[in-house]
Amino acid sequence: MSARIRVGITVGDPAGIGPEIARKTMTDPRVAAVCEPVLYGPAADEASRFAPGVLSARAGRAAYDAVVRVTADAMAGRIDAVTTGPIHKEAFALAGLEWLGHTELLAHLTGAEEVAMMFYSSRLCVVLITVHVPLAAVPQLLTRRRVEATLALTAAELPRFGIATPRLALAGVNPHAGEGGLLGTEDRDILAPAVAHARECGTDVTGPLPADTVFRQAVDGRFDAVVACYHDQGLIPVKLVSFGEAVNVTLGLPIIRTSVDHGTAFDIAGQGVADPSSLVHAVVLAARLACGRERLSRRAPRVKT
Repeated sequence: MSARIRVGITVGDPAGIGPEIARKTMTDPRVAAVCEPVLYGPAADEASRFAPGVLSARAGRAAYDAVVRVTADAMAGRIDAVTTGPIHKEAFALAGLEWLGHTELLAHLTGAEEVAMMFYSSRLCVVLITVHVPLAAVPQLLTRRRVEATLALTAAELPRFGIATPRLALAGVNPHAGEGGLLGTEDRDILAPAVAHARECGTDVTGPLPADTVFRQAVDGRFDAVVACYHDQGLIPVKLVSFGEAVNVTLGLPIIRTSVDHGTAFDIAGQGVADPSSLVHAVVLAARLACGRERLSRRAPRVKT
């Protein structure tokens, strides 16, 4: 398999820990066992220009350029999958780039109309409806069409991970999923109708359920994935139970893309102490998805209700 599957690995922001964990990942035996890794980032003679832990427009542009190159190669079939190192959103902004993260940029580069960010781990799988937006903007962005599209995309994509008939849960956006409108009307007026529509279309989805308990139920095996309404609602629980193991997967792209579950860690950049575990997990998952043999071992027996 290693001769057939090629995974492009970007170093992310060259001033962060990305270059270090990328180098460690390239020589990790778990990676060598499943693919041929291909590195994307500044050339060796250019890398020294980026001071560890220093935010800059030049670093943001270098990270962007690597993503553009690796995506072009994936679209052209020169590599089989993409795994991205962590970028810094402020560096992107300093470089004059309009995209707030990989998800938005990759959708633009590939022409994908419907994409979603999923965090996949052996204990918990979470998909986000809204991603890199201020919390105050979430209610306006949480439209019924957007919720329905995310539920449909999640149900369509999870079979690639060995789940033929995914059991989904939708987390409520308000405390106690709104308490019938007493604590906010979005759950009643937007989320509940979206769930009803998804069920009519054949998707096994329950909700909206109170967010303070639904992730626990998923960890216990009742659901295969939780669809969360906003960034921190979904990522706090998945990083609590699976930090370092969780893999960021972009659903809806015409290419395979995985990534780490952490940021650039400027505070330890250049010290040689960064843990490459998340990047290793991301590359291995990308390779297995590319060869079409990924099968989940995380699924617990169905819980009787």
